[in-house]
Amino acid sequence: MSAISSAIALLSACDTTPRDEMARWTPERLYTEAKEEAAAGNFEKAVKLYERLEGRAAGSVLAQQAQIERAYYLWKSGEKAQALSTLERFIKLHPTSPALDYALYLQGLVNFNDNLGLLGNLASQDLSERDQQASRDSYQSFRQLTEQFPQSTYADDARVRMNYIVNSLAAYEVHVARYYLRRGAYVAAANRAQQAVQEFQRSPSTEEALVILAQSYDRLGLTELRDDAERVLKANFPNSTINTDVFGRRKTPWWQMW
Repeated sequence: MSAISSAIALLSACDTTPRDEMARWTPERLYTEAKEEAAAGNFEKAVKLYERLEGRAAGSVLAQQAQIERAYYLWKSGEKAQALSTLERFIKLHPTSPALDYALYLQGLVNFNDNLGLLGNLASQDLSERDQQASRDSYQSFRQLTEQFPQSTYADDARVRMNYIVNSLAAYEVHVARYYLRRGAYVAAANRAQQAVQEFQRSPSTEEALVILAQSYDRLGLTELRDDAERVLKANFPNSTINTDVFGRRKTPWWQMW
């Protein structure tokens, strides 16, 4: 009798277990609920609903929309890696999707904004003073967007951000070159300055890169290369505001130019 009673009790417990109400929701209902959670700022709940919708409506346009919006709210909730993973999967699986331009744009935004985190703000840093891999990834996404979809709604903003990233990358190279120069690592300083000059010729940072390049060559005793750098500097920046007499022929220490 005790065994039968235990079995009955177990069955009763199963009957009182809360059922998954969402199991009966239509894909449209799931999407509506996800949008409402997102609008209320409940990004974590929204992400879970979008994920469920992806499985429920697999192969449909609604599933694609859910995947894109899920990536967006993953990013907004601070889950950058998951957001990028979701976007990479979307771009790979749906190369002809009408939302591909937005996916590329969002991919660029995720990496672009990641460079301006809390620690960067506290330290008064900008993009040029931090690791630039995310910026390079962001640039590639924006570039793909503007090349594949030049008329996209997001193309103009992407171009503005690309220009900002290029200037940032150039400033970063100069920032590193300046660091090496101050510490007497002249070969390393020359290499980074040369990279800035070659890769980012139209950047505002090119002027200082040429000055550092000439300084580095001067300290290394490479007078011909120094003179070449000085000629390029004067040809391209005839009205330069940076003191160009930085080749060991001035009274003040070289480091006082900063």
